[in-house]
Amino acid sequence: MTRPTLIAPSILSADFARLAEEVAAVERGGADLLHVDVMDGHFVPNLTVGPPIVESLKKVTKLPLDVHLMITNADVFVDEFASAGADYLTVHVEACPHLHRTVQAIKERGVKAGVTLNPATSLHTVEEILPDVDLLLIMSVNPGFGGQTFIESCLKKITAARQMIDRSGSHALLEVDGGVKVDNAARILAAGADVLVAGSAIFCGTDYAATIAALRAAGQPVSAHR
Repeated sequence: MTRPTLIAPSILSADFARLAEEVAAVERGGADLLHVDVMDGHFVPNLTVGPPIVESLKKVTKLPLDVHLMITNADVFVDEFASAGADYLTVHVEACPHLHRTVQAIKERGVKAGVTLNPATSLHTVEEILPDVDLLLIMSVNPGFGGQTFIESCLKKITAARQMIDRSGSHALLEVDGGVKVDNAARILAAGADVLVAGSAIFCGTDYAATIAALRAAGQPVSAHR
């Protein structure tokens, strides 16, 4: 079965002095989601944005906000990010000792729940929660900074995650974040990804629409010539 390819530009690589313009540009360019990386300087070695930025983004775009909480105490902030307008809230298995409780808290707020894991964390840590989530995010770099190189061994993990989702009967989207480029998108999609998160690949270029189209096209079979 051919699944639609969704593209989620990551604002981590956008020009924050022109953030509303940047968001409008990727929306016009065909983006499906807007990926928002929230970092606390503790769980990951960087500081980024909080609920006020999510609230501001909600006012300037119709794109669903895909909010990735790379923070130690995600449970404390579920209500704030839900109120700010997050459409998806994704938490790290490494930072949530009571993952089922966290996922349920997200869903009770009417927000779609996602779980994610770092490159060195086993997929088995999310196997039990898969039936309860709307999104599984595979990190293909160690989180914290944009512009990193895709970790090639994560392709096997993406394939295994696809199989795990299908086997469990879950309807969760399989998202991949980290080092996603036009030149490796086909392999990532072939491994089973549904959603590609791309930051520098899009925002460091000059034609956002062309890059988004190229990423999406990477998942389409090449038609045979007659």
